[in-house]
Amino acid sequence: MIVFDPVYLLICIGTTLLALWASWRVKHAYQQYSQVPASSGLSGADIARRILDLNGIRDVVVEPTQGLLSDHYDPSNKRLVLCEENFYGTNVAALGVAAHEAGHAIQHQQLYAPLQWRMAAVGITTIAGNIIPFVGMGLFYFAPKIAIPILALCFGVVMVFQLITLPVEFDATARAKRILAHTGAVAPGAETAAMSKVLDAAALTYVAAFISALGTFLYYVMHMLGGQRDNE
Repeated sequence: MIVFDPVYLLICIGTTLLALWASWRVKHAYQQYSQVPASSGLSGADIARRILDLNGIRDVVVEPTQGLLSDHYDPSNKRLVLCEENFYGTNVAALGVAAHEAGHAIQHQQLYAPLQWRMAAVGITTIAGNIIPFVGMGLFYFAPKIAIPILALCFGVVMVFQLITLPVEFDATARAKRILAHTGAVAPGAETAAMSKVLDAAALTYVAAFISALGTFLYYVMHMLGGQRDNE
């Protein structure tokens, strides 16, 4: 029989608060530094295209989309997608985000190993993510001895995916900072500092996601090992 578990409640509250804090921080940093214009006058779309061209990447399309901070690089369809605020924006936040996504395109071109691992893990991670709510809301209460190992496995898959994501994102951020300095799109000093704060805040969201997945994975592993000891 499953009873109320305060440890799980603490994990849920802690990871939720961590995620909310990381999300608030990146949005706050973006809102603050999107008010800092880049002296180069380039837009996010301009710098993304320039970075791709400098690296000989001609088959990636740069296009706008709706939804603030919905920026991403789609390796399957060779699309670098920027939210309209960053596509057209000429501020240091927009240039930083655009350069970061261009960094992913460079990773793809160079067959950067962690990106290749993440791409390969997308399918199984999607399956695990779909299984978690079904097992957690249904089977967990009727057959916990079956559900707990399944949940441990699924959260383990998600945790590994989030772990692989960390070097992918950190490397793209490092590339963005180097490229923007090299091209002069963002001036040294105040502009560079503002751009860095936006990218560093965004990186925290991936750290928070990994910690959340890790905490939940460890909880179910300990629950599973505890159940095995009880059966001995």
